[in-house]
Amino acid sequence: MSLAPPPVWPGADGQPISCREKLKVLAENHAEVAQVLRDAFEDAVLMGVDEAAMRRILAEMVAALPSPRRPGRG
Repeated sequence: MSLAPPPVWPGADGQPISCREKLKVLAENHAEVAQVLRDAFEDAVLMGVDEAAMRRILAEMVAALPSPRRPGRG
């Protein structure tokens, strides 16, 4: 696992995203999320939260994100 962005962003159709503007936004979002996750993880562990538990908590948060394509979301 790595905090580096993926070499290819797969589209919903399985083809790589190739639009430069989309790739720029995806890279910026990835960098921002990676930094926030690092900060939250570090803060939690330094405050005594178990590392494995914090990793699980963060993964569960991602898994619980609603899809913007799913009808009736919010």
